[in-house]
Amino acid sequence: MEVRLEKEAALVETVLFLESEALDEAALARITGLSREVIDGAIALLCEECRASQTRGVEPIHSGGGWILAPKAELWENLKERYGKKNENRLSRAALETLSIVAYSQPITRAEVEAIRGVSADGMIRFLLDREFIKEVGKKESPGRPVQYGTTKEFLKYFRLGSIAELPRLDELESGRFDDNDSEPIPPASEMAVSSEPTEPTKEGAESAHD
Repeated sequence: MEVRLEKEAALVETVLFLESEALDEAALARITGLSREVIDGAIALLCEECRASQTRGVEPIHSGGGWILAPKAELWENLKERYGKKNENRLSRAALETLSIVAYSQPITRAEVEAIRGVSADGMIRFLLDREFIKEVGKKESPGRPVQYGTTKEFLKYFRLGSIAELPRLDELESGRFDDNDSEPIPPASEMAVSSEPTEPTKEGAESAHD
């Protein structure tokens, strides 16, 4: 006899709705008092029902090491400009390119970003730090101990990625842009873009708007 776990799935959905951070299965089990096995089944049922229903606008996705409730991809396309991170303007092409470099090359220093882009990255680094898409992750073992940057959970959530491993693979043509860099190449801005149309930069990114 199949056990559907409708009530348990509803409980998990409610917890995900109330929590602002991603929760893994262990955290969900602790909060709900359900076993890990039941949590796994409840999540599977919730995913199935959300995908199948035309009247459900959100679905659970695995992102940043845990589960969150997120708008369905087809709905988010029309809503992300208004409800994106801090309701800010869409990311400019310069911001997307800088963010792509960090994502594919992390941990990476500002000077290494500039070497790849060929222009100053100060403004874009500050802009992405302010938006919480990147963060300081350590210091490089080299003269001056420069700060290294990496992406955040906000980056994963914004681009609907479960982990960095889900970044799009790139072709050999794009790989040529890295020369001797050992990291993977940066993608075309359109592959990660919130919008392919550049917009006016915010104050933080103004100095790099025309990179």
